[in-house]
This record gives sequence, C-alpha cells and structure tokens, in this order.
Amino acid sequence: MWGVEAEPRQFSAGPIQRLPVDFIILRYPPHADRSIWAYATCGMSQPNDAQPMELHMFSPWASPEIEELLVVTADFHRTGATLDVGHSVNFGRPWLRGSRCQHGLISLPYLYGSSLENLRIGPRLVKCYWLIPITSDEVNYKQQNGLEALEQTFEQKCLNYLDPNRESTV
Repeated sequence: MWGVEAEPRQFSAGPIQRLPVDFIILRYPPHADRSIWAYATCGMSQPNDAQPMELHMFSPWASPEIEELLVVTADFHRTGATLDVGHSVNFGRPWLRGSRCQHGLISLPYLYGSSLENLRIGPRLVKCYWLIPITSDEVNYKQQNGLEALEQTFEQKCLNYLDPNRESTV
C-alpha cells in the first residue's frame, strides 16, 4: 500500500512489554511517489478482538518519536480504553519536537480511502485508521461541536498534517 517495503522497527522502551508478542512498528520511507515517512502498527489487533484495528501516522522526516507514540497509543488501546474512529488520545508531549500538537485524532484514512481502511486477513476485517496529530484546542472543539465539525474545519483551513509548527485550525 505504501509503495515501498516496510522496515520493521524494534522498539524496546515504554509499555512495549504489555503489547502482544507479535506487535511491531513498520516504517515506510519516502519514495518517488510519496515524499513523506509512514509508520504503522502491526499486531495491535489480535484474532479475538471484536473490532480489530491498526493505526498509521505520517512524518516529514524519520522519527523514533512517532514509533513511541504508536506504541503508547497501542498500549492504551489494549490495556486502557478501546479506541475507535473519532476518539482522541493525549500524547503527553508534542508529536514532533516543538509542535503544538500534543494529541492524536483517530480518523478514517482519507488520503488512501477504503483500499487502506479495510484490510482482509483471512475471514477477518481489520480496520486501518489514521492517527492525526492535533492541538488541545482542536480536541476541545471536537468535544463541543463533534467530529464532523472538526473535520470540516480541517478541510476549510487546508490542514497541513505534516507541519509540526502549524497553528491550531480553530
């Protein structure tokens, strides 16, 4: 899907020990058709999950910080609260150094559509969602006005999801 072979990333810090033994982060470097880095969880969903889900994030450069955020988010999903589309998570720090975006929004993979969202593994359908870095103000706006209103604001303001220094859209 990402147009280049994945680089499995071994992450040993944080709550990685609480995740399934087959859990890993996959990193996809830029290539001729895509100038950004993509990171994805693999093994966050398990065979007995009622609603299996994996997440991906994008970055303008290679970043172990993104790998850590995906590990922490996967741990929260598996041991804290089951996450789904429209949920937001508090990263507890900027997604990339110096960024105002300290939260993530679980969203449909609008850039790639249903070809990425719906992954068939045998008889199981695994949902693959986009974890978009967002600001505290955007989280508050979503809580007050709903997910659709926030996504409309993103579209109207041409959200630059790759800019760690972007201003809030609300």
